[in-house]
Amino acid sequence: MVYYHIYLFRHGETYFNRYKIFTGWKDSRLTFKGIKQAKIIAEQLKGKKFQVAFQTTLSRSKDTLKYVLKSHPECKKIITDDRLIERRYGRLEGKFHKTVIRKYGQQQFDIWHRAYDIHPPGGESFKDVEKRIKPFIEDLTKYIKKNKVNVAISAHGNSIRLFRKIMEDASVKETVKWFIPYDKVFVYKIKV
Repeated sequence: MVYYHIYLFRHGETYFNRYKIFTGWKDSRLTFKGIKQAKIIAEQLKGKKFQVAFQTTLSRSKDTLKYVLKSHPECKKIITDDRLIERRYGRLEGKFHKTVIRKYGQQQFDIWHRAYDIHPPGGESFKDVEKRIKPFIEDLTKYIKKNKVNVAISAHGNSIRLFRKIMEDASVKETVKWFIPYDKVFVYKIKV
């Protein structure tokens, strides 16, 4: 019995993250702290081997992965797949959290920010994100088994949240409460 590994990590902190702005599909660059966090991820993965890496079209995913790949000459293939992209916040994107709270109230903010099946105006719910993450995981599992490779994935807080929910068979209740750190690698094994 052989196991292959998935190394899943969040991009480093961005300027929107720092200033508590709904980011979603908007592009926001890594802060200096975010770069340090990317280097921490790179350090954690130094002794691991992976042949394929996944990223999204957003610069924060790509830039974090660049730091990781500096120590991984064995990784010959980078795949961009936006099924892993951050949750879309719709009309809230680019707005400060405090502005949304002032306009709609803390309760509505909390519902849009953390309710599983309620989406913000023009955006996605966690349930919507899970609908694109599930087929990604199915395709990824087939890819790993067929190609016999380990993979690294540079993703986003909310896509990781739903990836973890599926892989760890977690409840909705615990999933919506998770904070996904900027400097932690989640490791999953695929049996071949």
